[in-house]
Amino acid sequence: MTSRERVLSTLSHREPDRVPIDFGSTGVTGVHVSCIAGLRDYFGLEKRLVKAHEPYQMLGILDEDLKQAMGVDVEGVSRPKTLFGYRNRDWKPWRMPDGLEVLVSEEFRVTTDANGDILIYPEGDMSAPPSGRMPKDGYFFDTIIRQEPIVEEKLDPQDNLEEFKPLTDADIEDLRQGVNEAQRTGRAAIMNVGGTAFGDIALVPAPFLKHPKGIRDVAEWYVSTSSRRDYIHQIFSRQCDIAIDNLTRVHQAIGDAVDAIFVCGTDFGTQTSAFCSVKTFRELYFPYYKTLNGWIHEHTTWKTFKHSCGSVERFLQSFIEGGFDILNPVQCSATGMDASHLKTTYGDRVTFWGGGIDTQQVLPFGTPEEVHTQVLERCRIFSRNGGYVFNTIHNVQARTPVKNIVAMLDAVHEFNGSRAAI
Repeated sequence: MTSRERVLSTLSHREPDRVPIDFGSTGVTGVHVSCIAGLRDYFGLEKRLVKAHEPYQMLGILDEDLKQAMGVDVEGVSRPKTLFGYRNRDWKPWRMPDGLEVLVSEEFRVTTDANGDILIYPEGDMSAPPSGRMPKDGYFFDTIIRQEPIVEEKLDPQDNLEEFKPLTDADIEDLRQGVNEAQRTGRAAIMNVGGTAFGDIALVPAPFLKHPKGIRDVAEWYVSTSSRRDYIHQIFSRQCDIAIDNLTRVHQAIGDAVDAIFVCGTDFGTQTSAFCSVKTFRELYFPYYKTLNGWIHEHTTWKTFKHSCGSVERFLQSFIEGGFDILNPVQCSATGMDASHLKTTYGDRVTFWGGGIDTQQVLPFGTPEEVHTQVLERCRIFSRNGGYVFNTIHNVQARTPVKNIVAMLDAVHEFNGSRAAI
């Protein structure tokens, strides 16, 4: 099978010739720049600086030579703007606090405060307040909350809709070109149009806006999902309308040339519990997911991708009923997220995209042997009857030992080799 055929087969819940692999196609299946640099050295690839395409998490671009060395089957397509609102272009070198030199966009502009922390600015505009902070000994940026004083009687849902706008012709062209490039690789393509996530807490503070208005404090937003529910409904309703209009135009431009779409990264689970009840999810979020996913399934062949960390087993039936085809990152270490239970209970109705190795303990701190064992076990469980794309549980974090990443890749290829021999 080609990479694309392999992914399409597993998305249709048929066993492909081998388990497809994804690294780098989305902002939740990526690899930290430090790990990419280490992998390039391990595989003996050409010496070059890694491009940090998403500074929020300092995720790096996997060049074609590394994708081939890793055996990647999925290609990502997205608009060339970062979470801090600037475009990736005209790359320049920048040295991280630990000394690693990487490439960043010319519009990546930072200052250093009195504590030695690095501050980054929305749209690269240093006249605006900084919207992100990398601690002096850190590896990625944390969002800076810039909540204006809330005057209850003056709250306007339109303020929380500032970032949801019709796509420009240039935006559509960026996506069209990205799709064409993805098609040339022979890999499956997953697209992120943006604007389709409802209440994603990473986006609520709007690090990409110079002066965000409305409710932008994380704690205040969570409170508002209960105390200001009508306000949230107004935001979600209008956001859904704009998103469908945008998807209509994107589909007119690219047709069914992509295989999946990243719809939402809103987290509903914690390590042991959840941010809301199933009842709240179905009342507040479910109608908009169902409408959006329903439009996608009615008008396209795209599969819909839902990211939600933590203990989300309680939501899976609702995710499926709401039209999601794919669940990521499949955090098997969280309460109620046993791999065998998930596959047996839901594996014929949802594709698990992730879950291959724990990135909190085993991959960064375990031995290569422990990594190898867990990967083989997860592949054995999740790959049965298709419906599985291998990836780690969320992004590969900074300074993860290269020997463990290699052990992970070797285990997947070993599993795939043993299957091919049957």
